[in-house]
Amino acid sequence: MTLDQSMAFAILGVTIGLFVWGRLPYDLVALLALLAGLVSGVVTPEAAFAGFSDDIVIIVASALLVSAAVARSGVVETVMRPLLSHLRSPATQVPVLAGVVLLLSGFVKNIGAVALLMPVAFQLARRTGHSPSALLMPMAFASLLGGVVTLIGTSPNIVVSRMREEILGEPFRMFDFAPVGAVVAVAGLAFLAVGWRLLPRGRRGSAGMEAAFTIETYTTEATLPEESPMAGRTLGELEAMAHGVRAAVVIRERFRRLPPSPELVLRAGDVLLLDGEPEELESLQARAGLVLAGERQAEKRPVDEPVVVEGVVTEGSALVGRTPAELELGRRQGVALIAVSRSGQRVTRRLAALRFRAGDVVILKGAQERLPEALGELRVLPLSGRDIALGSSRRSIVPAAVLAAAMLLVGLNLVPVAVAFFGAAVVLLVLRALTMREAYEAVEWPVLILLGALIPVSEAIRTTGGSDLLAGWLAAAVQHLPPMGALAAIMAFAMAVTPFLNNAATVLVLAPIAASLAQRLNLAPDPFLMAVALGAACDFLTPIGHQCNTLVMGPGGYRFADYPRLGLPLTLIVLAVGVPMIAFVWPLAPR
Repeated sequence: MTLDQSMAFAILGVTIGLFVWGRLPYDLVALLALLAGLVSGVVTPEAAFAGFSDDIVIIVASALLVSAAVARSGVVETVMRPLLSHLRSPATQVPVLAGVVLLLSGFVKNIGAVALLMPVAFQLARRTGHSPSALLMPMAFASLLGGVVTLIGTSPNIVVSRMREEILGEPFRMFDFAPVGAVVAVAGLAFLAVGWRLLPRGRRGSAGMEAAFTIETYTTEATLPEESPMAGRTLGELEAMAHGVRAAVVIRERFRRLPPSPELVLRAGDVLLLDGEPEELESLQARAGLVLAGERQAEKRPVDEPVVVEGVVTEGSALVGRTPAELELGRRQGVALIAVSRSGQRVTRRLAALRFRAGDVVILKGAQERLPEALGELRVLPLSGRDIALGSSRRSIVPAAVLAAAMLLVGLNLVPVAVAFFGAAVVLLVLRALTMREAYEAVEWPVLILLGALIPVSEAIRTTGGSDLLAGWLAAAVQHLPPMGALAAIMAFAMAVTPFLNNAATVLVLAPIAASLAQRLNLAPDPFLMAVALGAACDFLTPIGHQCNTLVMGPGGYRFADYPRLGLPLTLIVLAVGVPMIAFVWPLAPR
């Protein structure tokens, strides 16, 4: 072993140790690894920062933006809503929710797919009286299974595609992963549909996260315009469009207050005071074409980059004892009142005539630059920790259409993946499916830094001959195994390493080694690269190996030992199904 090889392996070993230790942020660990490579000389100054301009970083960042736009569009929620009333037990809830997450994860970021469906899972659990612990871990695992179907479904697939281009001169295409990934995903979903029974029953999630999804009931004021599909329909039909939303009063011809009877036929121009959770109110507003009172104010006073915040009216607030009409919030402060929640009391007055009280929780909308100053002047204490959809979302099929167009361009090999998704992200920003502020918030900067910093370090393992050296050791260990055994060994090794490394980092390290191993064994490199990608993407054994697993740990009330209860059988299924499928689709014999 040469000095450069020893230094490269030492840096890699310390990096893995720091990842396992977990006391330092993983992006900082990656930056330290890059700095160590520069100081030791195994990474040249010319190559040190090339990773930040790599296609992988562009693809991941663009995919995050597109994913956020699709999530905000409400397309998934609209499609899911007709199914929810039929899901009365975990036996039906798990396969449906896990199946939807699986399908989404092939085309959007898997953590985004889980986050998108988590509120639905909590609603179903509350409605049916079951614990969310039966739903959340299967959803997290399904997101990992769904990601292995397409090139952009998970970071390991993107990284291994780039590695193949370096090694063989051509990357994997968009759906090269689909034949193997789809079969593995279906087998995994079939297990999750019954395997959820292995999880502990009745676990309660952390109070903080439960509170985040068990939210206050708000009252908002909305007008039924002439173009609404609910004009001429009954109030009962309107309320049936969103679970948990009820009309407190219907105001007609400005002054007539009608009792909220389900048989009441709605007319254009009716004003409705609606009670419900913000997400359900926003859903009803979008589906019924309602116009919020606050939205009418915002149209009269256009703002750039409008934002929506929750806040509590404090004792010394100028709002106390006064109405929005008296205060002229729109003209004087540049903010609009979207909704209000008053604990223990139902609001039956129109919002413009409602006298605020200390302790009222309000949803306000205003310009990003003006809103913080307005909150301070009004002495409204802003609440943080969750996004409010009511008054801020932009329901549209445009993000889904743009994503479909990008997928089509990539699938037909008309443009590279990086160009397609970068273009899709820019188009969505131009169309204001996301604001620039929302775009910056959607990007997971630590992941991009991790990728950009570790790419040169991983490349150093190859350029110093370290990957050939490791391949020689592995070849000696598996030389007496049949080709299928060697393939299973490399996948199992990737599965064993991934819980302690970021999955993208696992591929960056193992892909060159797997390709070298295949060459030493006189086998084709493609199946071994596929085995690394599949193994790195499927971490079901710990809560720390993948962010989706970490995301559901608190809300589901899970402990470390709960993950292998469901994850170990699933890991064995992926190994048993994945290895023969890879060998079938990607023959082991060299071409």
